[in-house]
Amino acid sequence: MVGMSYKKVAEMSTRMNRAEMGVATPTSFQNKKTYFEFLSHFETRNLETIKAGVLNHFDPSAKVNASHPINEAAQGTGYYSDIILPIAQSLDGFTRQNYIVLGGEYQGTEWVTSTGYFYGHFIKPLFGIPPSNKMAFLRFGEFHKMENGKIIETHVYLGLAELIIALGLWPLSPNKGYEGLVPGPATHDGVLIESSDPLKSRASGDLVEGMLKRLATEDAQWKPYWSDNMVWYGPGGLGTYSTIEAFDAFQRPFEKTFAGWGDGKEDGISGVAADCKAGDGDYAFLHGWKMITGVHVKPFLGIEPTGNRVFMRDCDWWRCSNGKIVENWCMLDTLHLALQLGRDIISEL
Repeated sequence: MVGMSYKKVAEMSTRMNRAEMGVATPTSFQNKKTYFEFLSHFETRNLETIKAGVLNHFDPSAKVNASHPINEAAQGTGYYSDIILPIAQSLDGFTRQNYIVLGGEYQGTEWVTSTGYFYGHFIKPLFGIPPSNKMAFLRFGEFHKMENGKIIETHVYLGLAELIIALGLWPLSPNKGYEGLVPGPATHDGVLIESSDPLKSRASGDLVEGMLKRLATEDAQWKPYWSDNMVWYGPGGLGTYSTIEAFDAFQRPFEKTFAGWGDGKEDGISGVAADCKAGDGDYAFLHGWKMITGVHVKPFLGIEPTGNRVFMRDCDWWRCSNGKIVENWCMLDTLHLALQLGRDIISEL
């Protein structure tokens, strides 16, 4: 700690005091079974069948949020009417592919989550993005809070920035990472249908949380938690990086772009935290609709420092093996972040 400012020490202690991850429970397993039943409606590719699945599995008063420009969808059926239906109408041959499906408990709440791609022939504008009349892939990540077998709260992340970049329409500066289609787990075992070993789930959760506690440290104390050949599948605008050194070259400058990068407690900010995080077998997941905050003090994607405080919608899924993190899929609502810095990407297309 020698030579560190009081504020930097406070930031580190704040991260070290983070609540531990939960784990998949027997209730999580039952909720996953219900969730798989819901997901089976997408296999029909029939919109009326998908709508019926939403009506059956969502509580009528369920709160539904999604990435900008949707932000807040209608309660209950908004998952279908405001998110799935527009995507399906824009992508002819609409198909959903899940490559990670997990569940777990966090601070008394039960969650299920999935990530993968929606894809089809892009024939109609989607949330203000013009069609390419070619095949298109839209990455998604969704988190559902469940009670008594029903979904009562939903947050859907959409890779709209990735889609805009793929179309060659991105108006901001390019990043130094790879932008394009990202694969699912190298082990092809991310769809966890069966119940998981609680000890393995706890080990995965503790490994990932131990790493997260050490982000934003000057000497990168998070590095030992990762495999040297790790892959971070980042969101549109930030890019994907392979190997720990390539990721480090991105991560540390990114943190310093936003002063006080973290939960904001040292600046008197409250309400910035994970909504859910848990280990499930060799995997772990996290989501926070206000997950990270900071003040914009260095150029970001070509946007000069604004001094604006931003709040980042962020989520992750991790795969662990032999006591190391090997793969990490991260989604960030990049369009919402850019909007807070004065750039409305959708309106600029």
